Amino acid sequence: MPYTKVLEQLTENLQLAYRQAIDADTRLDELQKAGMGKFSHIFSAEEGFSTRSNRFGPYVQELGQEFASLKSAELTPESLERVVRKLGVLLQTLQAFKSQSK
Repeated sequence: MPYTKVLEQLTENLQLAYRQAIDADTRLDELQKAGMGKFSHIFSAEEGFSTRSNRFGPYVQELGQEFASLKSAELTPESLERVVRKLGVLLQTLQAFKSQSK
């Protein structure tokens, strides 16, 4: 398979996003208990996610499902690009949240 290395790297980055999302969601829970964090969703439709949530976990889950179907279906450059773009946005947002919520 020509995309073996890319798929391995995506798997590693998705696992990283999952671990970071758990930490970020815990922090969001703390902020909400303190009366902050009043928003309805993290990503807008322009970022490519169909999920609407005020936590990161559901976005990681959506991306994981899309990645699993990507691996089992006919892999195209377009479908791969869509997953990579969404994963990039997710990781960047998680990193920004982590640095801003210290």
